[in-house]
Amino acid sequence: MRSDTPTVTDVVEVPLPTGSYEVTIGRGVRAALPEIVAALGARRAAVVTARPRRWLPELDLPTLVLPARDGEEAKTLSAVAELCSRFAEFGLTRDDVVVSCGGGTTTDTVGLAAALYHRGVSVVHLPTTLLAQVDASVGGKTAVNLPQGKNLVGAYWQPAAVLCDTDFLATLPARELANGYGEIARAHFIGTGDLRGRPLHEQITASVALKASIVAADERDRGLRHLLNYGHTLGHALERGTDYALRHGEAVAVGTVFAGRLASELGRITPERAAEHVDVVTGYGLSPALPREVDPDALVALMRLDKKATTGLTFVLDGPAGPELVRDVPAETVLKVLAEMPRA
Repeated sequence: MRSDTPTVTDVVEVPLPTGSYEVTIGRGVRAALPEIVAALGARRAAVVTARPRRWLPELDLPTLVLPARDGEEAKTLSAVAELCSRFAEFGLTRDDVVVSCGGGTTTDTVGLAAALYHRGVSVVHLPTTLLAQVDASVGGKTAVNLPQGKNLVGAYWQPAAVLCDTDFLATLPARELANGYGEIARAHFIGTGDLRGRPLHEQITASVALKASIVAADERDRGLRHLLNYGHTLGHALERGTDYALRHGEAVAVGTVFAGRLASELGRITPERAAEHVDVVTGYGLSPALPREVDPDALVALMRLDKKATTGLTFVLDGPAGPELVRDVPAETVLKVLAEMPRA
């Protein structure tokens, strides 16, 4: 199947001192995979794919093909260990290449396995979901979950290349597309501007370009890169609190609305700016409402486990100078805003 995206190919460079790479966006760009692998000088390849092998071009070298499992329940250390064991059995070396083809879970899990195996082997990402194309595949963050929280065990490992083939998106169900729009909606408030109504490939390119610029300025998440977590503090808690029944982008959409309301409650933005958060999220067909079954106290406890929360409840919030990291937000204020959120 082909997407309704126009035949346009965009290339975004991620310039880094440790090694720049390109993110290529457009129809059929997965065809470039053999050329990329050849340029790396790999003699063997391990391809971990959530799609049937026929979706990928043949590689002219010995190739191990492994099935990927998408979904948060598959983002585990045991999954990483299993991949590394299979790489070793195949005889993969640090001069070879790993290819991921799947959604965000595949990108994260395979990326972490590539980062750890032989202390780092080249990885090429072919993200197949909108969520993975606009976010998970770019930036070099790889991680898996623990029972205590999301993405608590990981490493920074930049890919050699990313191929965002928009043909993959034509096969996605509506809910999976909406899942990706949650990340595009939050990007509205951290620098992309209003992407509503623009062609999908332009929305992807703008989101990737924004992330590339932020990652280039702060690869290791010491400051500016925190902006990418807009809406994610509550979003991650909602995922955990619903046992991942709420998808990542859906949860981030609710978290984005919450971030606007919290910023307004703290006097950082006007009520009109807070209302814009609702308009943008609903404009992408996403719900701004908390699930009825979630308990606010439980959400606050989960938010305290957020990686940014080193000194109390911490959020990325809009303000007079734009979005920034705000630490030590009082729990009673957070609970007040949660109580005022719509429920569904």
